[in-house]
Amino acid sequence: MPVVIGKLDAHNDSAHPGSAILFEPQGPVSFERAWAEQRAWQRRLLEGSDAREALWLLEHQPCYTLGRGASSDHLHFPINEPPAPVHRIDRGGEVTHHLPGQLVAYPVLDLQRRCPDLHWYLRQLEQVLIDVMEQLDLQGERQPGLTGIWVDNRKVAAIGVGCRRWITQHGLALNIDCDMTGFGQITACGLHGRAVGRLADWRPGLTVEQVQPLMRDAFATRFGLAWSTEA
Repeated sequence: MPVVIGKLDAHNDSAHPGSAILFEPQGPVSFERAWAEQRAWQRRLLEGSDAREALWLLEHQPCYTLGRGASSDHLHFPINEPPAPVHRIDRGGEVTHHLPGQLVAYPVLDLQRRCPDLHWYLRQLEQVLIDVMEQLDLQGERQPGLTGIWVDNRKVAAIGVGCRRWITQHGLALNIDCDMTGFGQITACGLHGRAVGRLADWRPGLTVEQVQPLMRDAFATRFGLAWSTEA
């Protein structure tokens, strides 16, 4: 049965005001571009402890990504003839699908300013999603021993992160009104027999544009961030 956990306290260091750069590109973004921008910003934080953190909120052009050590057995198509580009990347987790209609969040944060613990960080990302869904009168649920968020036993959000010297990259993907066909070509997150869903299945007509400000506010509240658009 799903496990519902109450809101977690954000561990913010009051010595850091939390000013962060918010990137919200218009239109679907290629995975290569978003990945390169995250890595460049991660290097900024690695090189200077006073550098500001950043968050990307975006939609991707269709693609598949596999985490470190993910099994290609979870791809249901020839790897040399993919229906969309495939990227093996430096995050945890198995295969997932990105496409328009899915809201992706990439926080590049310094966990030493809060809590240098990846388990804590993953639970905070889950709580961001639960907070967003609460605003939509939906009950986001955790599953025992798994990472991500479910509604009515259907996984609606995947989480996969990378971290270098406590500076994060990658993040989460929330299915909102995306075409679910491409998920049938993979074993999503390596979970056999687990259904995948989207929020529009429960809230018809819901769009990324409606959810994005909720996600923005949930990250600000959960991690103590004040947004700026000037780098």
